Amino acid sequence: MRLHVTHRTLYSYDSPIAYALLRLRLTPATGRLQTILSWSLSIDGADREVDYVDTYGNASSLLSAHSEPHQISITAAGEVETHDLSGVFGPHFGHTPLWLFAMPTPLTAPGPHIEAVAASAPPGGNLESLHAINAALADAIVWEAGSTEVHTSGEEALAQGRGVCQDHAHAFCAAARLLGYPARYVSGYLMRNDGIHQAASHAWAEAHVEGLGWVNFDPTNNQSPDERYVRLAIKRDYRDAMPVAGIVLGTARETLAVSVSVEQ
Repeated sequence: MRLHVTHRTLYSYDSPIAYALLRLRLTPATGRLQTILSWSLSIDGADREVDYVDTYGNASSLLSAHSEPHQISITAAGEVETHDLSGVFGPHFGHTPLWLFAMPTPLTAPGPHIEAVAASAPPGGNLESLHAINAALADAIVWEAGSTEVHTSGEEALAQGRGVCQDHAHAFCAAARLLGYPARYVSGYLMRNDGIHQAASHAWAEAHVEGLGWVNFDPTNNQSPDERYVRLAIKRDYRDAMPVAGIVLGTARETLAVSVSVEQ
């Protein structure tokens, strides 16, 4: 399937800022599940200082703003040919050791609620266990916009029974790691059935299965990612993989507006 993605991010300030440094992970890479046909990053209000590939294999860019702008506009757009391989990304590669993805982070630290989900999975250490976790989290965490913050952990979202896609992904990573699977967070895009325009990008998770490699799971939608998904970046959690992150010096009040469109 050929998908066209447009992802706009606009930072507005009520007074000039002295300095800003932003890190972008908004450039997808060609792999087994997708082929990048075209992609561009358009920046207004900041300078594109350097492009690089981080230790996780994510294409990254650094921006700086020195001229006291009132706005920083970032638009990522392009066409991607996606491939449905039942969510199987394949063997692990890169500079990051596999054992690192078996370690918890503050956002993926397990607690009693995640321990209960992991314990409810069928024994035997196979895909059935991971699909069971996926389904259990889809039922246990009702998607509700604005119900959590960026610092909410998967355990906290599970305890309150509400969250967004990043919470589902964090809870899945935590539960899969308890069962002995290395797991990681995936940021990206999903072509939804209810419309082209979206208020944010999407997120899901991967678990490493012996003999298959990395396998994708989307507990938000209780399914395995297919050709409607576009991968952006992988990390251990959202804080590592967020599409845009950085620092701003000064006392200006910041307003963030994000819009995403994904269409065939």
